[in-house]
Amino acid sequence: MTVAYLANQFPSTVEPYVAEEIAELRNRGIRVVAATVRTPKDGQEVPEIVLQRITAGLLGKAFLLCLANCKRMLPLLTRVAFCGHETAWQRCKALLHTWLGACYAVTLRDKSVDHIHSHHGYFGSWIAMTAARLLNVGFSMTLHGSDLLLNGTYLDVKLSNCTFCLTVSEYNRAYIKKRFPDLDSQKILVSRLGVEVPGNFEPAAARSNNHCLQVLAVGRLHRVKNYEFLLKVYRAMLAQGLPFHCRIAGEGPERVQLESLIEGWSLQQHVVLLGHIPRGDLPSLYDEADVVVLTSHSEGIPLVLMEAMARGRIVLAPAITGIPELVKPGETGLLYKPGSVRDCLAQLQFIASQAENPAAAFSGRSQAGLNLQQIRCRAMQHVRENFERKKNLRVFGDRFVERISTNYPSRTDANFILQQI
Repeated sequence: MTVAYLANQFPSTVEPYVAEEIAELRNRGIRVVAATVRTPKDGQEVPEIVLQRITAGLLGKAFLLCLANCKRMLPLLTRVAFCGHETAWQRCKALLHTWLGACYAVTLRDKSVDHIHSHHGYFGSWIAMTAARLLNVGFSMTLHGSDLLLNGTYLDVKLSNCTFCLTVSEYNRAYIKKRFPDLDSQKILVSRLGVEVPGNFEPAAARSNNHCLQVLAVGRLHRVKNYEFLLKVYRAMLAQGLPFHCRIAGEGPERVQLESLIEGWSLQQHVVLLGHIPRGDLPSLYDEADVVVLTSHSEGIPLVLMEAMARGRIVLAPAITGIPELVKPGETGLLYKPGSVRDCLAQLQFIASQAENPAAAFSGRSQAGLNLQQIRCRAMQHVRENFERKKNLRVFGDRFVERISTNYPSRTDANFILQQI
């Protein structure tokens, strides 16, 4: 069996799960044709197909392929041009992505592809869906957070055309079922992400530095991560005389604006932008933090929180989307009311009151009645039981193979059992 696996950007240091899923499928004897829409950065391994490197000849072949399959493409093009509530710009981009999908189909024609999967529901999923339609093979996709909850353009088309859809949380599955009530709910499968859980690891109590709360935030400097809100919280902490030091690990387009806010709000002595930090260096940052904070507008279930909890760190995040499935308030971490500086500040003040005296972490109680050390232990156990990487990859592989195998025998030139042998 051959599966084409498409990501918007591959490889990507912030999306290790893409490479992990490809490896899991290959370990099961499936041939995976890895592809990326955007060109990899210098020094990164180049996958088999890079769509940004298309040539004029490929564009011409793609146009001819669409003409040869005009009846199959007509419903898709009609939906883009005349139906729905998308803007004119969104419709133009969809037409461009349809052409790119045809280019993708041309590159796959000689590879005997049986199924096409797209990771994330952004424009790459439209490209994959178009290619699957032209090649008359199955199509599936994985939905995370923003691609479903904030940028779900043409999601109705993608969901109706997919053989199945994987998503990372029960919240996402319920959201899809509610927003698209006519969709066959059996097509939507929950496939959780996971992280490595250190073996025989004892979570340490909060580490204080001259009674200064050590805060860590990890994530791309992007608007969806809502770092401006985090800086507002820090400004309130400074106004109340609460000593703290925060490190923000990540790089992105919001860096200049954040630097301006840090200077304008006199936070230079308290907040440091570390830039991009290799994943291998993150564990030491987690271990040095009293609390790992997340402030995003939208998320699936973030790996950052899983990684921090796996190392016994206290995490603080907004009570949005699927996060409460990972961070159970007062049991495996702390949550705050989305958008509330006051609530977020109150949670940090509670953590700081325990961090001032490590021994107090065993006696101070959260709103749910557990002390911080109990929360650390329960967080590690929760990740170990429900968000362990190898276990969840096996579940992903089982469900993926089961679904694509159902449609595989329809091909007359291949036999899945013989392929596996």
